Amino acid sequence: MMIVSTLEELKTARRMLDPSLGFVPTMGYLHEGHLSLVQKAKEECKSVAVSIFVNPTQFGPKEDISKYPRDLERDLCLLEPLKVDLVWTPTAEMMYPAGYQTWIEVENITNGLEGELRPGHFRGVATVVAKLFNAVQPTRAYFGQKDAQQAAVIRRMTKDLNFPIDIVVCPTIRESDGLAMSSRNRYLEGADRQAATVLFKALGAAKEAYLQGEQSAEKLRRIAMDVLAAEPRAQVQYVSCADYESLEEQETVRGKVLLSLAVIVGKTRLIDNFVLG
Repeated sequence: MMIVSTLEELKTARRMLDPSLGFVPTMGYLHEGHLSLVQKAKEECKSVAVSIFVNPTQFGPKEDISKYPRDLERDLCLLEPLKVDLVWTPTAEMMYPAGYQTWIEVENITNGLEGELRPGHFRGVATVVAKLFNAVQPTRAYFGQKDAQQAAVIRRMTKDLNFPIDIVVCPTIRESDGLAMSSRNRYLEGADRQAATVLFKALGAAKEAYLQGEQSAEKLRRIAMDVLAAEPRAQVQYVSCADYESLEEQETVRGKVLLSLAVIVGKTRLIDNFVLG
């Protein structure tokens, strides 16, 4: 497993790999969700690269990047048994040198949900992913369904900017009680950890109603809201039932839709979603 930091090291390492390259961009502190993306890339591509970079430009002014968990040695130990070919660990100074002033903004689908609550977040995401794509030159890139709006933004950006890259969105990996795996879960303790399962329960209740024939998007939102309201430790930020691609809120469930929610449990902000249709 080659581990490189600089762009020059990356270019040299990339030339040594097969052109069929699967790429998994991460911010580190890896969990089973990340590792499932690596395993999928290994199945589909002849070589696999992973980036580990905590991107400062996707954090808002009220979000403390210094509190984001980091453990590079642990991450590398998790990747080694999966036979990853290349790990790139750039620095913020390398990605955004002095005088940097070029940004990518994806419109419309970033207006609601996470984009509304975290202004500038997706500008940072789109910009860093474009820079990672340019540097790594993958043929396929792998993202998790848990961050559904992020995946939609990256699909749109990849298409609009003509990146010759297939975007592969993989299923959310969950704990045994349904909680979606996330680096933020480490902040959940005791009663908050138990309360966090309410996200999965709320989505499950709405999905069950849909499977029983309910097609009113508003009723599905209300069913999820009612489950969340029963958990006193949960502070709801949004419940959405939107078109899978455009992320426009729907009145009636037709075709593929994204049922998603954001909830603060204790001091930890969590997101999750189900795809219906």
